[in-house]
Formats: sequence, structure tokens, C-alpha cells
Amino acid sequence: MTSLDGVTVAVLGGTGPQGRGLVRRWAAAGVSVVIGSRAADRAASTAAELAEATGGDVRGLGNEEAAAAGGVVVVAVPYDGHADLLSALASVLAGKVVVDCVNPLGFDKQGAFVLEVAEGSAAQQAAALLPGSTVVAAFHHVSAVILEDPEIATVDTDVLVLGDDRDATDLVAALADAVPGMRGVYGGRLRNAGQVEGLTANLISVNRRYKAHAGVRVTDV
Repeated sequence: MTSLDGVTVAVLGGTGPQGRGLVRRWAAAGVSVVIGSRAADRAASTAAELAEATGGDVRGLGNEEAAAAGGVVVVAVPYDGHADLLSALASVLAGKVVVDCVNPLGFDKQGAFVLEVAEGSAAQQAAALLPGSTVVAAFHHVSAVILEDPEIATVDTDVLVLGDDRDATDLVAALADAVPGMRGVYGGRLRNAGQVEGLTANLISVNRRYKAHAGVRVTDV
């Protein structure tokens, strides 16, 4: 198994529901985490709250400072701000593993639907904008409600991990494995990220129909 010793994870968008939930789980698992936000004071406040709740090592900084502090940087921002944020941070993110968990979705009266991305997926857009980084796609289908609920001890879902670098995908899978109940499963090359991102629209439909917080399990692995 890939070791997480000495790994610091920065979560850009760490004050939003999914980012905050991931920070909570990693901090509780003993991973050093930095929350990034457009508002450094908001990041610091959220970090203090989660550090107290988990007993973990959590700091809060502005997005650029957080990106610089993390060896692994998770992008958990809304899709409409995705390209602008990464373009602005390209030089800071060079040489780092960047984990993109952004789902390019729209919503109308019929529910969630997949937005067209010129590069094929949000993760491929990230790779195009960050030529000096190693981009991995993961954590698209993890319920923010479950992640944020301190009464739920285990997050029972698999995380599909996609990328073109074996060491990087193994590292991200190890981050999934660090959360009790969660498991990282290699899901193919980055070019296949589009259908993984798009599956989130189907899961939202499942959750609305059955009033659930469904995830994904891969069988026979």
C-alpha cells in the first residue's frame, strides 16, 4: 500500500460541503490537511472548527497559499469557477498531484444533467490548464451529507480513481482508503473521466427518488 506519511493535502473549495466533508474525514484519519478558500479568514474559521471536532491537523489559508502548502491538491470547487481558478494557480500547482473531483452539471425542472466540456471532462480540462501537474480524477460520487455527518462512522462507498500516472493514482487511492469504509478503485485513464463525472447526475436522480445518499460499489474486486 502507498504510504501517506508526510503527505499534506490541500483542499481548494474546502469551505464548501464536499470539500469540508473530505477535510473532516482526512483530519480524523490523521492526514495533515490545509483548507483553501477565496476568503482566507473563512478558511481559517472552518479549519479551527474541524481541528477541534476531529483532533486533527487542519489549517486554513487563501487558495494560492493552500495550493503552495499541499503536496496533493484537491479541487472541490463549483464547475463555473473551475477553469479560472486553475488558470490562476497553474504555476503554483506545477509539480504537484492535483485531484479533480468537480462534476460539470446543470440543473433544471427535470433534475441534474451533464454539461458539455470542450476537453471531454472537468478533469481533462484541468490537465490542459495544468501541464506541469499530474492530474487525477476521483471523489466524484461521495455524498457531502455523509462526509459531514459526525454521527456516521464509516463512509461505505468505492471511489473511482482515474489517471495516467500509476504512482499518482495509487496515492489518491490511498487517500480514499484512509477513510473508514471508503475504498479507492482504479477506474482507467483520464480520458475516461467524463462518464465518471456524468454518473453523478444519475446518482442525484437515485437520491431524489429514494431519499438516499447513494454511492458506488464495484463488485468482484
